[in-house]
Amino acid sequence: MISITAPLQLWTNAEGGVHFMSIPDPQSAEIRLQSTAIGARRNFGAIRVECTIRDVIWRTSVFPQKRGGYFLPVKADVCRRAGISAGDEVIVELEII
Repeated sequence: MISITAPLQLWTNAEGGVHFMSIPDPQSAEIRLQSTAIGARRNFGAIRVECTIRDVIWRTSVFPQKRGGYFLPVKADVCRRAGISAGDEVIVELEII
């Protein structure tokens, strides 16, 4: 289990918006190490994960960023159920699946 604390951010364009978290470098390195060890990388370097924020659990993927870390998309439904919004400092427990 990898614990991540980071601000929830909102990226928007003309078509809508997406909540996400940029995963800090130490946790990104741990994700890279664990995913390599178990062969968990998929297309475009995506890695399947199960995440928990408060009591909300969901499955998604983390995606590599050009600068070397990963970002975690957070669905609007997850934000609503967890009671979080852009700008909140959020703790996520992440497990590679």
